[in-house]
Amino acid sequence: MADETTTGVSGPLTVRYLAAPPAAHTPRRFAELTIPAAELLWRFSRSSGPGGQGVNTTDSRAELSFDLAATEAIPEWLKNRALDRLAGRLSNGVLSVTSSEQRSQLQNREAARDRMAFALAEALAPPPPPRREKKTPAGVTRRRLESKARRAQVKQNRRRVDDY
Repeated sequence: MADETTTGVSGPLTVRYLAAPPAAHTPRRFAELTIPAAELLWRFSRSSGPGGQGVNTTDSRAELSFDLAATEAIPEWLKNRALDRLAGRLSNGVLSVTSSEQRSQLQNREAARDRMAFALAEALAPPPPPRREKKTPAGVTRRRLESKARRAQVKQNRRRVDDY
């Protein structure tokens, strides 16, 4: 089994997120944010996934929790953005992710760290630029209405003709 300090599983979590909304001809700019290891809470339990007989004895399921509402590692304006975007996933201001796909606890820990970093990166990214409304071209509207009229005529011609 690999040493967890060499893989960075127990250290601080670095989140790389988009710093500015992407523009047409400019490269993407990213920013990094480091969450101290002391603010990350790990819990381990028995997994229901693969593992044969070992699944009943090994605590391979990893759950990583981060108190987003109480953290001092994230600036207030970014924290408010993340709280708004993650409102449906938070429980009392705490974001939790779990992983139980692998047989190894170490691999599940790495997967949980990746999921936490991804969730925070998405929540910290700036909102996309607003969509500009564009007027529908007259030709598009005309062709659509002509097509509807042709289709209505075809359906009307299929109807049974009754003498009224």
